Amino acid sequence: MNNFIQSLKPELPRRWLLFIAAMVWTFAGGILLVKGSTLFLQYLHFFWIRLIGSVIGGVLFYILLFSKISFKHTRRIVNLENDYPCAFSFFDIKSYILMTVMITSGILLRKSGLLAPEYLSVLYITMGIPLFLSAFRFYYYGIFYDEVIDLKQ
Repeated sequence: MNNFIQSLKPELPRRWLLFIAAMVWTFAGGILLVKGSTLFLQYLHFFWIRLIGSVIGGVLFYILLFSKISFKHTRRIVNLENDYPCAFSFFDIKSYILMTVMITSGILLRKSGLLAPEYLSVLYITMGIPLFLSAFRFYYYGIFYDEVIDLKQ
């Protein structure tokens, strides 16, 4: 029975996990940037202040938090013991829980109306920028996988 279950597990080389992670982060960041941009264009008052604040906030989030998170995931993927891990192991369980909480919080915040759409656009852009920037780390290490020996512990 255990062999049957193992045969159903979608296995991929570690290098491809980096590309999957990159695509997931690109997709999530892209969705937030598109939603935020759409809302930005609907509410033009204080446009430049909101835009500059979003960009500064997004870059700071990337530098202070997301760059460390994406590096941690990259390192974990490169150091996985199995050469062909499960295709879903581009995140650890804690990250799946965090992703679920963030998506649920975003949906609840938008549906509840607690935050006006013009300020919600700032939040979307601010969170989309670091996600999108972090994806480039995964792309980089996926492309130059053979040279990432420096990530080996």
